[in-house]
Amino acid sequence: MKSRRLQIIWKTQDTLKAWNKYLKHNNHKNKIIQQTKCAHFRIQMHELSEALKSIWRFAKWARIESQLFKKLSQFSSLKRSDINHMTTTFEEKIEILREKFFSSSSQANVNDIAESFISLTVSFNSCITEDEVKQTIRWVKADKASSASDISNRALQASLAKLISVLTSLFNACVTHKYHSKQFKKTQTIVLRKSKKSDYIDSKTYWLIALLNIMSKALKSIMIKRLSDIVEIHCMLSNAQMRARCKWFIISTLNLLVDQVHTV
Repeated sequence: MKSRRLQIIWKTQDTLKAWNKYLKHNNHKNKIIQQTKCAHFRIQMHELSEALKSIWRFAKWARIESQLFKKLSQFSSLKRSDINHMTTTFEEKIEILREKFFSSSSQANVNDIAESFISLTVSFNSCITEDEVKQTIRWVKADKASSASDISNRALQASLAKLISVLTSLFNACVTHKYHSKQFKKTQTIVLRKSKKSDYIDSKTYWLIALLNIMSKALKSIMIKRLSDIVEIHCMLSNAQMRARCKWFIISTLNLLVDQVHTV
């Protein structure tokens, strides 16, 4: 908890003193974890050496299993529901998943909100500052999986001091010209299994995650925060709106519910 708190202080203040303090405590924490794991391993080895039956099981593992490579997980066969056929080839599995997750979906019916509009004109400064870019990129987890661009979050954070002016100019150009780069739109989609399923022959037992470009996520986060601030300042949302609102917690929901009960 202390390491996490020091990390937040460093990302907020962005000073060398805060960084050194966080680095020192984080290295100390990692050293303690390594020493604890080593001590636990030694205790296990001592217990195995004293138990006559366990020592032979450990010796068998050391001779056979410890020398083998870890088996790669195989993508299970998928079943086509329309023709009741089990697919075995990689191309057929891709086609089933593509039909499941990327099929053309019908558009939502918005005829009931055609008369809804906000007759409020809001003016704001659209220029993105270097502090906004720096704070947004520093808050991203350093070792998250990279996107198709192969630019890791840690590499971008390490070179942020030299790239901050370039990124700020790039983001301002996107906002000024109302253009989102094609490179920002590229994503890498990964199929994962849903947990606690009896079998995985049905495509419904899988779900997707999309790895986005870190620069695209940074620009998106900056614009979302700005729009959220404008909406909150000018009271554009109803008090009954709870989701995706900054500093609105379960206590706010309960207070609103109590007020409604008292009103009724």
